[in-house]
Amino acid sequence: MSLTFTLIQTNIIWEDIAANLSMLEGKINTIAEKTEVIVLPEMFSTGFSMAPGMVAETMEGTAVQWMKRMAAQKNTIITGSLAIEDKGKYFNRLVWMLPNGQYGYYDKRHLFAYAGEDKVYTPGSKRLIAQAKGWKINLQVCYDLRFPVWARQQKITAEEGSEAEYDILLYVANWPEKRAHAWKTLLAARAIENQCFVIGVNRVGNDGNGIYHCGDSMVVSPLGEVLYTKTNEDDVFTIILNKEILHNTRVQLPFLKDADTFVIGG
Repeated sequence: MSLTFTLIQTNIIWEDIAANLSMLEGKINTIAEKTEVIVLPEMFSTGFSMAPGMVAETMEGTAVQWMKRMAAQKNTIITGSLAIEDKGKYFNRLVWMLPNGQYGYYDKRHLFAYAGEDKVYTPGSKRLIAQAKGWKINLQVCYDLRFPVWARQQKITAEEGSEAEYDILLYVANWPEKRAHAWKTLLAARAIENQCFVIGVNRVGNDGNGIYHCGDSMVVSPLGEVLYTKTNEDDVFTIILNKEILHNTRVQLPFLKDADTFVIGG
């Protein structure tokens, strides 16, 4: 069984929701192939803004309504994170929007204190493992990548280790060029240690603080092989992932069954 993803690596217009939604809609309309999941970067409607009081919207706001409309129009899942206000708190929230308008969401757990994200946003406490066509996708955001325990496979149910908690680990990001080596290394490491596909979608260009992002969006195989990457350019790329490759890797190399048992606390 296969699952098709389209990755959109783009320059985000600083704190301009309307301009970003218009720009992204134009890019989505260029997708010629049949796709089942469209992945946008972290805070795709504003950039990585530390001014949520100015830019955050509710779950009934413009950006979420746009995701609903585009998912329905293209009959595809759309995912990416947004600055969201919910019950008086601000979250860096990844939304997993289905074509029928239903959605799930994941609030970024590891807030980037180096940029003050922890001062203005509230951390999440629960992982979200979404499903599509029998695939299980663990959804995470940017800085989460540096914390392998949060991403680690926790439930191995088959004796040979072929049935794991999830099949794909997906990161959306605004990851700066100056730490690009860490981004690329950690994406590959997460794929190898969890025997899963890893998808990382990053932005390009300068943000409102003059910090440059070179993209390096990637798709990595369960063996750590880079199946796609793009640097310093806007790009719209579609890739088909094959579950047979995943299954064969886990059966032939049944490392997951030897993993440590653990529980993540609050």
